[in-house]
Amino acid sequence: MGCRERAAKRDLLRIVAVEGVCVPDHRGTLPGRGAYVHPASVCLDLAVRRRAFPRALKAPGPLDTADVRRAVEAAAQAAP
Repeated sequence: MGCRERAAKRDLLRIVAVEGVCVPDHRGTLPGRGAYVHPASVCLDLAVRRRAFPRALKAPGPLDTADVRRAVEAAAQAAP
């Protein structure tokens, strides 16, 4: 979504809007519309800058992406 590159679904992080907050859905089981982004800070920054989350999730107004940013940073630290 951020970098617009294609990837396998298992390589992407699913994001769901829950009460005005973007929440990472690692298992892919949360209800609602989901948007997929690479678990990389560069891709996340592009999506936030382009305001892609409210548009993709069809949510009114801006969404808080702090939880998603924490999940992406944790994934980057866990990677070798």
